[in-house]
Amino acid sequence: MVSKKVTIINPSGVHARPASILSKAATECSSNIFLIHNGKKIQPKSILNLMAAALKKGTEIEVQCEGENEEADLKKITELIESGLGE
Repeated sequence: MVSKKVTIINPSGVHARPASILSKAATECSSNIFLIHNGKKIQPKSILNLMAAALKKGTEIEVQCEGENEEADLKKITELIESGLGE
């Protein structure tokens, strides 16, 4: 298992559009991915889980990846979040 802490930089947080971008990217990954926020594990492969988490700008989360391609998947997901999820 590998993990990294990142901060949400989107001005409006993770609303519908960035949630769909993150969910699609996570679904393309082969490892198990979790976002840890306030002690809760969020599965980013589900857009509904992401929206329900209500991740706002400035929120620090931990991205955890476990599986066959965990290093590459962690890099992909963290770079996407750090880039602002397309916004």
